[in-house]
Amino acid sequence: MDVKKVLYVSQEIEPYLPANALSTFGRSLPQAMLEKGAEVRTFMPKYGNINERRNQLHEVIRLSGLNIPIDDTDHPLLIKVATLQPSRLQVYFIDNDDYFMRHQSGKLETEHDAAANDERSIFFVRGTGETVKKLRWEPSIVHCTGWITALTPLYLKTVFADDPVFRNTKIVYSLFDYDFEGTLDGRMAEKLRADGIPAEALAALGADGTPVDAMMLHKLAIDHADAIAVSSEGIPAEIIEYAKASGKPVLDFPGEGNAEAYRDFYQSL
Repeated sequence: MDVKKVLYVSQEIEPYLPANALSTFGRSLPQAMLEKGAEVRTFMPKYGNINERRNQLHEVIRLSGLNIPIDDTDHPLLIKVATLQPSRLQVYFIDNDDYFMRHQSGKLETEHDAAANDERSIFFVRGTGETVKKLRWEPSIVHCTGWITALTPLYLKTVFADDPVFRNTKIVYSLFDYDFEGTLDGRMAEKLRADGIPAEALAALGADGTPVDAMMLHKLAIDHADAIAVSSEGIPAEIIEYAKASGKPVLDFPGEGNAEAYRDFYQSL
């Protein structure tokens, strides 16, 4: 495969959020791939503590306006974009007042409003897919990083499976030592089925009513991804073994800053 277009779906990207292993990875790998000649676009949630004026975000009217129904409630999708200098890396932000506009705490919404994390993840992933469709931009690789992106392989292989934009896409899911605490809503599978996802695709989530922990979410992503990358140290052996038992290509942790290893991995798919 000639890796010409790479879509990064990221939980965090520096400098929009403080530097940590996840946000630094979210910036450095796309930037390195851009420098290697790939066409790159990145998506992340527009958390409430991201300063739009300082970071020069602006709404893209032609991409906004779609309503995404979750659990019988419509949620308007807002798309904002910024450009990272000097690389001119385009970053698209998925925004919505219900999920990403909470300012009463310095923490991210995923921490101080954790009860909505299942719907927040659904909205972010569905909103990303719908926006890429509108852009008519056909990525050869979609690389997802962070638990909030874990539904991406599932949606691309079910809801968006017949769309020509994603028909030839290979999906890479990165395992990162950066999980949420506790569990997600036990009605998550029910909400996903209501979005048109078949029950058999949700086996990793267990029986209805079972609270969803991070391990279950990672297994769901592995079930539907085309390949898995171990992108940090400290990943539980159980989930690495699950990935390797899937028979899918697995990139062992190549060390930090090794963009060449990821490019070669993409090429191998």
